[in-house]
Amino acid sequence: MPEAYIVDAVRSPVGRKKGSLAHVHPADLGAHPIKALVERTGIDAGLVDDVVWGCCDTIGPQAGDIGRTAWLAAGMPEHVPGVTIDRQCGSSQQAVHFAAQGVMSGTQDLVVAGGSQAMNAIPISAAMFAGAAYGFDSPFQGSKGWDARYGDEEVNQIRAAEMIAGKWGISRAAMEEFSLASHQRAQAAWDAGWFDAEVSPFEGLARDETIRAGTTLEELAALNPVREGGAITAGVASQNCDAAAAMLIAGERAVKEFGLKPRARIHHISVRAANPVWMLTGPIPATQHALAKAGMRVEDIDLFECNEAFASIPLAWMKELNIPHEKVNVQGGAIALGHPIGATGVRLMTTLLGALERTGGRYGLQTMCEGGGQANVTIIERL
Repeated sequence: MPEAYIVDAVRSPVGRKKGSLAHVHPADLGAHPIKALVERTGIDAGLVDDVVWGCCDTIGPQAGDIGRTAWLAAGMPEHVPGVTIDRQCGSSQQAVHFAAQGVMSGTQDLVVAGGSQAMNAIPISAAMFAGAAYGFDSPFQGSKGWDARYGDEEVNQIRAAEMIAGKWGISRAAMEEFSLASHQRAQAAWDAGWFDAEVSPFEGLARDETIRAGTTLEELAALNPVREGGAITAGVASQNCDAAAAMLIAGERAVKEFGLKPRARIHHISVRAANPVWMLTGPIPATQHALAKAGMRVEDIDLFECNEAFASIPLAWMKELNIPHEKVNVQGGAIALGHPIGATGVRLMTTLLGALERTGGRYGLQTMCEGGGQANVTIIERL
């Protein structure tokens, strides 16, 4: 089967809630890493076959196929099309999968895969409010098929995170320790210059501004739970933020014809799903499936990225699959770096690639929980 390669990857810095990127139009946010990617790779942008872009809550300024809009806002050739993907939190990771499948099929040679999310411009609640304007309080309201299968069970990510903490015996203290480690790792990585190569400064912002360097366990323990009597607090959850990321996926023919030097090979791509009410358990069966499909074991993977939507998610995943924390999210995760939903997949992969190069590792595995109980898994091989 033909190969798919990652030629290069770049991302914007992450802007916090009401932070430095809050004023940026979503199209301009997405355009930034596209322009940086073209400049870094030196490719003729007119040779790109497609732009596959992840984004959720595509309403308002994020509507109208933001992948296409961002490409045009970047000043790129009009004849290159773009498509926007919504697989919830895994949207841009799925964009990479579709791009890889395109070049592996031989129908495409060069594809830009990426994602963006302007969470200041379009908060998570905005889509819900938009639905309410049409008389819907949830996407499931009024579906006879859904009600017949799942009844009136509450579908809520915070409830799911609480249920997972309970099922896997994960205490609030354990989640707060994990959260603290995320901030400490992210801060240490920036201080050591490990993020420098992957981030293209934007709008005067050169570093991620979501990291809370002075966080303490005492401060985390003092936070009120989101749900009465629960263990999930804002301190153990990912942050709303603004960011965008992009990577160039190339097929073998393009690599040879244009003299490209890939940084990694796409070794495996897959996606699985689990119970949508539990919602966030998908990375467990998805990782098991991916490893079996690839003929690999946990021990064969040098570094892992498991998105920190809530601390209970990677903690349950590590516990279930016996994955050591020292190999997971080694430069911090979404608790410290934010979770710009549509961009997170490529943001994680960009960081994973850089970490493999820094440590000399060969294989990296990335997964993340996604709405609907889904989870993508990508295994990349550093070249």
